[in-house]
Amino acid sequence: MNYLGIDLGGTNVAAAVVDETGRILGRASLPTPRGVEAVADRMAESARAAADNAGLPWEQVSSIGVGSPGTIQPESGVVKYWSNLEFEDVALSDLLSARLDRSVLLENDANAAALGEYAAGAGKGSSSMVAITLGTGVGGGAVLDGKLYTGFNYAGMEVGHFVIEHGGRLCTCGRRGCFEAYCSATALIRRTRELMEANPHSLLWSMVEGDLDKVDGRIPFDGAGRGDSTALQIIDEYVSYLGCGVTSLVNLFQPEVFCIGGGPSAQGENLIGPVREILQREDYARNQTHRTKLVRALLGNDAGIIGAALLPRFR
Repeated sequence: MNYLGIDLGGTNVAAAVVDETGRILGRASLPTPRGVEAVADRMAESARAAADNAGLPWEQVSSIGVGSPGTIQPESGVVKYWSNLEFEDVALSDLLSARLDRSVLLENDANAAALGEYAAGAGKGSSSMVAITLGTGVGGGAVLDGKLYTGFNYAGMEVGHFVIEHGGRLCTCGRRGCFEAYCSATALIRRTRELMEANPHSLLWSMVEGDLDKVDGRIPFDGAGRGDSTALQIIDEYVSYLGCGVTSLVNLFQPEVFCIGGGPSAQGENLIGPVREILQREDYARNQTHRTKLVRALLGNDAGIIGAALLPRFR
């Protein structure tokens, strides 16, 4: 069977046809317009272009799944709210079905990415997996016994907003001390700038040519690799908070696999290794024979589109 997935983003609408193993057969990506009808038209255009690029007639596309940001109601196929495109109570599944003559399944994009990693990436072959993505925020999803965990109201697994520092940094959600406020790529960049300003002689300044706007998530890791004390402080702090959050999530779910994706995860074992050491030390199940395996996500930006495509297999 050939499955089609659509990853709806604020910048691009990406679509891909995948086979039963999650292998991408053809893809397409087009800019995201504004306006509900225009977005639905563009999604349909991307879907048909992906099928064309896979060399498949439309009749051979068996199903369609969509991963979308925002608050989602999968059963009704409605995007309840998404601020980026000003979506409110948008019946996205129905709009696409009318354009593509197929039933359309809808899921939150973070859940779709977790499902992609479970089905075809870092969690392939496991019984359960928790995935987090370190980006602008911290997103996450869980697949338990082969099923997405979403909570009874589809708002579960907002992992970025459980507190790891009571009364800590203000989060965009309005609470203080959220995981996202310490471990998103955005938080890492913000903290790097703060400590650079407090340490004007840090090597990090020359690495960004004296321009704080050039600080990205790689800079503190590169600086730490060169032995800069400020960078080492930043990374030690970041790893400590990430290890705290990961261990807490493992203690809640005890998944067979826990995977970390997003920009900072590109550091590989430079990041995953120290976090794994914290998990090995602090996991409540540390005396058990079977322990959670902590790994880097494998699919990168394709996780969401593959997970969306394979939604029919997990509903």
